[in-house]
Amino acid sequence: MNPVIAIVGPTAAGKSDLAVEVALRLAAAGIAAEIVNADSMQLYRGMDIGTAKMTPAQRQGITHHLLDVWDVTQAANVAEYQRMARAVIDDLHSRDRLPILVGGSGLYVRGALDHLEFPGTDPAIRARLEDELAQRGSAALHARLATADPQAAEGILPGNGRRIVRALEVIELTGRPFTATMPEHVSLYPGVQIGLGVPRERLDELIERRVDRMWAAGFVDEVRSLERVGLREGRTASRALGYSQVLRFLAGDIDETTARDETVRATRKFARRQQSWFGRDPRVHWLDYDHPELTAHATRLVTDTWHAAASRPSALP
Repeated sequence: MNPVIAIVGPTAAGKSDLAVEVALRLAAAGIAAEIVNADSMQLYRGMDIGTAKMTPAQRQGITHHLLDVWDVTQAANVAEYQRMARAVIDDLHSRDRLPILVGGSGLYVRGALDHLEFPGTDPAIRARLEDELAQRGSAALHARLATADPQAAEGILPGNGRRIVRALEVIELTGRPFTATMPEHVSLYPGVQIGLGVPRERLDELIERRVDRMWAAGFVDEVRSLERVGLREGRTASRALGYSQVLRFLAGDIDETTARDETVRATRKFARRQQSWFGRDPRVHWLDYDHPELTAHATRLVTDTWHAAASRPSALP
């Protein structure tokens, strides 16, 4: 079986840039690689500046998949992403191309790569929990989740109402902790995961710089434009990092400086959870994000994996 490569790690670590650089080196070596997005917010059309979505010029001719596939009014669905990602991966394999999965949305990465089935949904339970979320707020539901499943609560931001509702729904549906639905790390495809390691203090600096670039690039205008096409009504997109803060600013609830500062703080918290999530996966090969030979080391891991899969198709590298 052909392999799948994944480049993972916290936000602002440089995953997208590394993926393009590796793909270009692979092309020079005669290996055709294409990139598959695994950032849940980059699936949304128009959410470009706030998600650091690569421009066509930055992609340098490398084909990217699963960008701009959902309207901002559509609720995110990891099971739907899993179906789409695997269809892309299987298509690339059929054309002897190497998929490089790139993103920091841990559940989406696992959904694409692992033997993982997602519990169904119950519209009545979901509606009741969403009503409660609207009335009581995400903090109250997060406290309930912390009692029912402390491990799940640790991995979900208190402000992420959508994921809190989903966790509580699964607990009610299955009678088990939400984390019990997550099996051991068992890969569906052979391959390698490359993680970009960043020291915490340095990551904090990188995140603040990214947020500064977002604002300088016209992020507030982007959110204002998306608001006109339904962003505020989108159950998932409206709660995205940065977007939720700017929506509050546009509504007059906070000033712009506060929106910017809260975006930095929320993104730092999210990055901690990303590091914790990927840090628990024993399959990740960690590389220093700023190593002078980062691209060469990552490319070597990828080419070794590609050749190992070609010579031993049924064996994991």
